[in-house]
Amino acid sequence: MRRAVVVVAALAAAAVAAAPAGATNECRGLKTCVPVAGPWVVADGAAQVSFQLSCPAKFVVAGLDAELSRAGVDVTFRGSLGSPVNPGITTSRSAEFLARLLAGVTPATFRPHIGCVPASGGGQRFPTVHEAVRPDAPLVPTTVELALRPGVHRFVERCSAGKRLLGATHAVGFYGALPPSAALVRSVVVAQTVQAGIVHLVVRAGPLPGTRAIVQVDLECA
Repeated sequence: MRRAVVVVAALAAAAVAAAPAGATNECRGLKTCVPVAGPWVVADGAAQVSFQLSCPAKFVVAGLDAELSRAGVDVTFRGSLGSPVNPGITTSRSAEFLARLLAGVTPATFRPHIGCVPASGGGQRFPTVHEAVRPDAPLVPTTVELALRPGVHRFVERCSAGKRLLGATHAVGFYGALPPSAALVRSVVVAQTVQAGIVHLVVRAGPLPGTRAIVQVDLECA
């Protein structure tokens, strides 16, 4: 299947010679880069889906890219305010990809990629004379990754002690070099409800022959 690359967000800095990379560009222009590929994440319906992908310890995100199973999926990422736009300022150790299905009624998938460079402090922010309150760093969801098995399974997730739940989303992902088939995507159904700050999920999965599949739950805790 032909791959279509839609997101190329190579953040400047740390750059001169390109590191070797495959069909995607998350490491383009970065002298030292560790590529990390996520699973094929399902985008189904009008709701926005989010998926968080992390670098190894002591690395920060410096480049992003994504593959699509087909056209009609909008993919962006959440970044922090600050100047210059740089690894360690705009990004941190992880990147949250946001995707929405724009065209078609059949499910589509996207595969997030990040290029990671050694953390080096992330630059410096200088105070200004005006003592306005600066925006906090964007809220980074607490992620829980659940391995999928055939059958019906129930899960309960909540924020840690002292924090309250603002919202929760989930994403289904299939690991592999190629996008999952439409039949495989449809074989996994997740129902989510929230009651009294607790997230309840019912996951129904059909046969998953030779496939590693996950559900990532994102909890927005404050």
